[in-house]
Amino acid sequence: MSQENTLNTLKSRFRGFFPVVVDVETAGFNANTDALLEICAVTLTMDEEGWLKPASTLHFHITPFEGAVIHQEALDFNGIKDPFSPLRGAVTEEEALKEIYKVIRKEQKEEGCSRAIMVAHNANFDHSFVMAASERAKLKRIPFHPFATFDTAALSGLAFGQTVLAKACETANIPFCNKEAHSALYDTERTAELFCEIVNKWKKLGGWPVAALQTEEEA
Repeated sequence: MSQENTLNTLKSRFRGFFPVVVDVETAGFNANTDALLEICAVTLTMDEEGWLKPASTLHFHITPFEGAVIHQEALDFNGIKDPFSPLRGAVTEEEALKEIYKVIRKEQKEEGCSRAIMVAHNANFDHSFVMAASERAKLKRIPFHPFATFDTAALSGLAFGQTVLAKACETANIPFCNKEAHSALYDTERTAELFCEIVNKWKKLGGWPVAALQTEEEA
């Protein structure tokens, strides 16, 4: 593999981290007490020229865990009328996370990365709910870094001067439909596009590969 191709790999680009874009819909703001209702994860890959793009999409509706608090105002916001409706086709937190983690571990290994890192818009919120659900499900092999994340709210504030997902996408010329927003699937797909656009824009501007790394590869 040439020097340029070595630097233009997912492993090299993110210091061994495997970025996975995540969005959750919940019944409140407290990850330890409020229900997780929907989750979507989009894995990423990098082509031979170093351009970042979406890979696999995994999406699940979630059954509220036993004793979960459900705030009506949260349901009004995300449009989930009845979290217990069988028409949702919901699964348990354990089932959803096991399947998501299985795919992440597989693709992470294929990319030669050592650990997954969550990418999300206002990432602390999504990270806290995923970690709390993983603990409730007693999952031990959690691929995500325990606290580090890539927050697209902060990154898009830097790149586009916007921190709201819809406005950041609009500024980045990524189509965004407010009627479809607040669905985990839709928001994750748009966030993935936004993150890829930011990373690829930095490359287009000459910010990657870093000159120091190129010199190091030549040594």
